[in-house]
Amino acid sequence: MEVRFAPGSLEQLETDPKFMGGHSAELVRLYRKRMTFIRQALDERDLYALKSLRFEKLKGARSHQRSVRLNDQWRLILQLQGDGEAKTVLIVSIEDYH
Repeated sequence: MEVRFAPGSLEQLETDPKFMGGHSAELVRLYRKRMTFIRQALDERDLYALKSLRFEKLKGARSHQRSVRLNDQWRLILQLQGDGEAKTVLIVSIEDYH
């Protein structure tokens, strides 16, 4: 799937090995690993199939977004845009869910 980033430092966090963006080294490592899975996925079904990602649709005001668990505390928030094979993943934020 094609990946785009919301304004901010998440693209740099993925590509710049020295940039930590205020996050721990372990969280950055997990983020980069999840981004590899997202980039390799053909569509969201591939993400649902990897149970370890815990890819899930959010509820309420965020029902248009989905999350991927980075660890027990942090989640990667993303949005799926487009239809069919032309879907794009918009990486929105890394959020603390505690």
